[in-house]
Amino acid sequence: MTDEARGDAANGDAAYRSTLVGVAAHVLASTAFNATPKPLHIAGTRESHAELFDALDRCGAADEARVVFDRFMAQRFGAGEVDAPGRRRRKASHLKLLQGWGMDASGAAGAVLKGWVESRFGLMPAWHGERLGRFPSPAWVRYIEDKAGTRYHDTRLWGQIDLLFEYCQWMLARFELLGPGPHATLWRGSTRVEEQLVAGSLRERHCTVRLNNLVSFSRTREQAGCFGDWVFEARVPMVKLLFVPGLVDSRALDGEAEVLAVGGDYEVGVSYAC
Repeated sequence: MTDEARGDAANGDAAYRSTLVGVAAHVLASTAFNATPKPLHIAGTRESHAELFDALDRCGAADEARVVFDRFMAQRFGAGEVDAPGRRRRKASHLKLLQGWGMDASGAAGAVLKGWVESRFGLMPAWHGERLGRFPSPAWVRYIEDKAGTRYHDTRLWGQIDLLFEYCQWMLARFELLGPGPHATLWRGSTRVEEQLVAGSLRERHCTVRLNNLVSFSRTREQAGCFGDWVFEARVPMVKLLFVPGLVDSRALDGEAEVLAVGGDYEVGVSYAC
């Protein structure tokens, strides 16, 4: 992608990368896709780990599936093990990334996850600590440095997130963690509504907003109201979800009942937080 295209992407124009999910990025980012979503699968992930999904298919309850997934990730990727004898720093893992996102979505973990969305879904980030303006800029440099930093430098880490996404999709379909249907009604607090506005107006209390390539939603309006002056109410396609509470045997993000979703343009209802 050219510098000009990167600048256009950061400024909200249509500039995307190729994808690994069988849907063009500009389609995936559209409100039309959100209205009538299609299944999304990261190329080759389920096929490469068929033994995991065969084991999951034999599970009769969500608790059993969580144990199967956690054991597989520990055995295959060594999640939770030390790097080497005598070193205390633990290996980067999908759980460490989730925990890092929960602490600071504009930190190193957030950059790695946004980079994963770039690579798999083709959506460029628009925000990382500050608005990502035209490339190059100090904001872009910080994002790239965070994404490539040594804290989460593990060539297998994106593979773990690929599996997390596919496992999330399996759990949502099999055990309906967020209820039945192709959409979940979720809420998001915001203090930057004007920057995100694509169509409509706050006066009408209904508009289209362009969200970052990976965003957090809350399960309730009350929780979302703690994170901004305005609250968005959105019907989020299940196929865009990466993480939901109860997905793994970990308390990562559970405190705010946080849901992670691939971004793009969303039609939302808007109301004051208070």
